Amino acid sequence: MTLERANLAKDLEICRILNGMWQVAGGHGQINFELAISEMLQYHKDGFTTWDLADIYGPAESLIGNFRETLGNEKEKSQAFTKFVPNPGPMSKSIVTHYIEQSLKKMKTNCIDLLQFHWWDYNNSSYIDALHHLSNLQREQKIKHLGLTNFDTERVKILIENNFEIISNQVQYSILDQRPEKIMTSYFAKHGIKILTYGTLLGGFFSEKYLDQDEPHRGNLITASLQKYKNMIDVWGGWSLFQELLHILDNIAKKHNCSIANIATRYILDKPQVAGVIIGARLGISNHREDNSNVFNFKLEQEDISSIKSITEKSNDLFEVIGDCGDEYR
Repeated sequence: MTLERANLAKDLEICRILNGMWQVAGGHGQINFELAISEMLQYHKDGFTTWDLADIYGPAESLIGNFRETLGNEKEKSQAFTKFVPNPGPMSKSIVTHYIEQSLKKMKTNCIDLLQFHWWDYNNSSYIDALHHLSNLQREQKIKHLGLTNFDTERVKILIENNFEIISNQVQYSILDQRPEKIMTSYFAKHGIKILTYGTLLGGFFSEKYLDQDEPHRGNLITASLQKYKNMIDVWGGWSLFQELLHILDNIAKKHNCSIANIATRYILDKPQVAGVIIGARLGISNHREDNSNVFNFKLEQEDISSIKSITEKSNDLFEVIGDCGDEYR
């Protein structure tokens, strides 16, 4: 079947389900390098051609470099987005260039398709300097497009007012966490900025596996993702309310002959400004390609959306509790 694709920019088309590589950074099981690349080739063959990684994701950039080298002539049909995640501090031209050159070398490429910039501390305004240098590297054709990761709307406005050309922001967005809808999507619509989402499946909690299950103990949360998103469930409204939501999603999934994960993904893909959803790939350990492709076989109906809303409106407002997108990291 044909997977949905979207234009992140005029010259950058992506698969709307991106393969997330946080899982190779540790905390999700041991990765076998050769097995991982074999698996990546299968993802590509099945149409999942877009990869999301970072300079801090362990061997992710080297894996992409070797994978795309193996693709040969098919290389141009894949897209690899990495992140620049420096420790806050002075951002000189030499510092920024050094890190980007490292990424280019590991990824075995002359130009990064999308460089997504993350900054931990807004009290340090050197992120403006970093983006000036990144923009110069873009003009040197070492970076095709610039995006952001976990920037809040206020800081994106500052960057746009400084005339930086930003095409995307990667943020947490799920049925549980709908903070982007508060102020971000309307501003992004005006300025042509797209959203790439992560956490859409809550690290695996949005699945039949957790339906009608007792609240898991910390010791049973065997991946970094599960530990992270269990905290999000607790802040959102707790395990009991989450079970109510899973039951609604299970009913909708049965109606559309698909999985709970498919419903959770489709719900976010249909949101304004969302270009793609990032789903973690535990390379060589497990894969859900066949299930993920089902996302493109159905459309949610208004009664489905209303059913979901009947549960989410009982929850805490995460924008009020946490703040805008990315504020949980600061």
